[in-house]
Amino acid sequence: MMLDVDDFKRFNDNFGHAAGDAILRELGNLLIEHVREEDVACRYGGDEFIIVLFGASRELARKRAERLCSLVRLASLQFEGKSLESVTVSVGVAIFPEDGDTSKAILKAVDAALYRAKNRGRGQVAMAD
Repeated sequence: MMLDVDDFKRFNDNFGHAAGDAILRELGNLLIEHVREEDVACRYGGDEFIIVLFGASRELARKRAERLCSLVRLASLQFEGKSLESVTVSVGVAIFPEDGDTSKAILKAVDAALYRAKNRGRGQVAMAD
């Protein structure tokens, strides 16, 4: 899975970069709390995160991605005692080796799926083709 915070620039512009950093920390904590012990969740760069779900089927990965979208949407994020606007994430999902049999190919597939989710209206999950 590749997750990206929707309209992240808006949070930085409206609340400052410290608020954006707080959102990234909270999102990281939420991911760590809601992945299986055998999974790996990490920041990929900027406002993107990668989650590796070892041994997960396409259906399980899709369900987990949809659950994470819901959890983020429902999270009440605070910064300096103030509630921030609702945060959403878009998620792309690709399965190894069906969607790519090298790290480069799987990253390309999951990135393309992520941007399909964003183009469909954000706060959504898209599976690799």
